[in-house]
Amino acid sequence: MKTLSDNLSVSSAGTLLFAGHDTLALAQKYGTPLYLMDEQRIRRNCRTYVNAFKNAFGDRGMPLYAGKAAAFKRIYQIVREEGLGIDVVSAGEIHTALQAGFPLENAYFHSNNKTDADIAYAMECGVGYFVVDNREELDAIDAAAQKAGIRQKLLLRLTPGIDPHTYEAISTGKVDSKFGTAIETGQAEQLVRYALGLRGIELTGFHCHVGSLVFGEDVYQRTADIMLAFIADMQAKYGYTAQQFDIGGGYGVRYTDDDPQLDIARKIAEVAAHMKAAAARLGITLPKILMEPGRSIVADAGLTLYTAGSVKRITGYKNYLSIDGGMTDNPRYALYGSRYTVYAAGRMNETPDLLCDVVGRCCESGDIIQPNVTLPAGVGRGDIIAVCTTGAYNYSMASNYNRLPRPPIVMLDGDRDYVAVRRESLADLTANDL
Repeated sequence: MKTLSDNLSVSSAGTLLFAGHDTLALAQKYGTPLYLMDEQRIRRNCRTYVNAFKNAFGDRGMPLYAGKAAAFKRIYQIVREEGLGIDVVSAGEIHTALQAGFPLENAYFHSNNKTDADIAYAMECGVGYFVVDNREELDAIDAAAQKAGIRQKLLLRLTPGIDPHTYEAISTGKVDSKFGTAIETGQAEQLVRYALGLRGIELTGFHCHVGSLVFGEDVYQRTADIMLAFIADMQAKYGYTAQQFDIGGGYGVRYTDDDPQLDIARKIAEVAAHMKAAAARLGITLPKILMEPGRSIVADAGLTLYTAGSVKRITGYKNYLSIDGGMTDNPRYALYGSRYTVYAAGRMNETPDLLCDVVGRCCESGDIIQPNVTLPAGVGRGDIIAVCTTGAYNYSMASNYNRLPRPPIVMLDGDRDYVAVRRESLADLTANDL
């Protein structure tokens, strides 16, 4: 049977294997719901970016792992070992990286609304760079830096006005986005001029992010044209030379067989060639180039296992297969209709002939993992259900809605399986209650 990804396979007994491990055995050992992560796939994905950047930019480029895709201590240890920097968006992510021993001089602190407490904590922890969204935030960082007696390095986040043709909810580069300062309106130039006059900050360059899950052939090229032209304009008008240009992140991954398989190394080489040519035409030195892959580092390294409860057949209408998890451990379909590939892990050699919606256990009609899934007709209570490509934005977006404990994360590494994040207990749910 053909599977979605090459770290998925089927045993002779018709059981789904993930990273070479029997998923039924893992479900029996650890219980469900269960997040599985393929450590070697994570490392391979990291190396794809690190090697592609080295080949394309030499020492003038660096990939940053976007922790919002999946943030826990073990992941920061892995990306440190593989030579990436990190993109953090909260004090919580900074704390997690710090506890994992990540060198925070290679951390870039994002978000469109850093609180005064966030700013102070990041400076106290030695975060290398802030990515600044707006003037109010710039003033707050400048004041905090002067109080601390430092000059804080930062990038200004700009919106280039690019539509990447992805989900509206994850499109971030258009002029009217909640993120960044628009180039088109002239406000970006005003912010640059203002930043250059502040004593507590060192403007090291610019950042943009046009969205996530990008498959388009020319999205980053179009973005680079706008941003590099702006960099050249700021150099001509104010004598300011940008040292860094962060183009954001978001290459697409395969959630279903309809999604293309991207050659990320080739795409990065194409973007690099385009950038170098554009910089030459503009008469500027190409800044150090950063990119922020998150999803494409961890998504296909993840698989979630559930146990089926009931199969409800509504004669003449539709069928529902319920599982022991749901929108609490994977809210992405409820949020923006994300597509997934779903398997009955113990029935891989059986004919899929039951059309059903795979739904969760929460008291919400919108608690759907995936509609219109075709599974074997014999599937029923006690069967293990596998949802593929769940390494990104599943654990990191999980909640305790309906007072459900969050699942554990079990890492698979060769013949070894080990717990990276333990399963929450019922006692954990009331630990902070007074």
